[in-house]
Amino acid sequence: MGDLIAPARLERPDAPALAYRHRPGTGPTLVFLPGYASDMQGTKAEALDQWAARHGRAMLRFDYRGCGESAGAFEDGTIAGWTDDAVAMLDAVATGPVVLVGSSMGGWIGLLAARARPDRVRAFVGIAAAPDFTDWGFSQDEKMAILRDGRLVRPSGYGPPLVTTRAFWQSGEAHRLLHGPIPFGGPVRLLHGQRDPDVPSHHSTHLAGLFRSADVRTILVKDGDHRLSRPQDLALLTGTVADLLESL
Repeated sequence: MGDLIAPARLERPDAPALAYRHRPGTGPTLVFLPGYASDMQGTKAEALDQWAARHGRAMLRFDYRGCGESAGAFEDGTIAGWTDDAVAMLDAVATGPVVLVGSSMGGWIGLLAARARPDRVRAFVGIAAAPDFTDWGFSQDEKMAILRDGRLVRPSGYGPPLVTTRAFWQSGEAHRLLHGPIPFGGPVRLLHGQRDPDVPSHHSTHLAGLFRSADVRTILVKDGDHRLSRPQDLALLTGTVADLLESL
């Protein structure tokens, strides 16, 4: 186990305060971006932080507004707002070059953050990355219900039911990325389980083809699910990150 890092808070005058844990070490700083309704204390974030502690690597993990230990209400969250949170972390805490590691929706946030700070992001790692899921992740009836009722509640296999608001869905539609080339030119690694019921693995193979970068590798785990949190999955994640950092 790595040594524990006490939580800190980024106070902001015009937005909710963000909780984060920043581990000093050799850069580029690894920045973990959680998925929808997840937080910085998830299995993958913890495993990557423990790896960083063992190897003296800089690591930053944080909670979006309304999530985990951060201030705000979850239902007020949007793709735009959570992207702003990620960029604020890059600007105020993870100064210098970074490698973004995004899980599920965190992959979408990471790609938007890389577009906002292209001079800072050296590499990108997606774990079942789910850009544009407001488009392909809802049926037409569900989209109409969101627009009509202002919110949609769906059961989740990972905890309490998930609430999707009209503001979140509309923000997602305004920040879609899969309609054209993605200009990021650094190394990209996309990990995806082929038994993922939530984000089918073909989304990663499609995403891989959109990057301007030629250094893109898609790693499919035949028996892997959406979480990719088994010991062998975590070993794949940390090994992929280690190899990527060595190449930078």
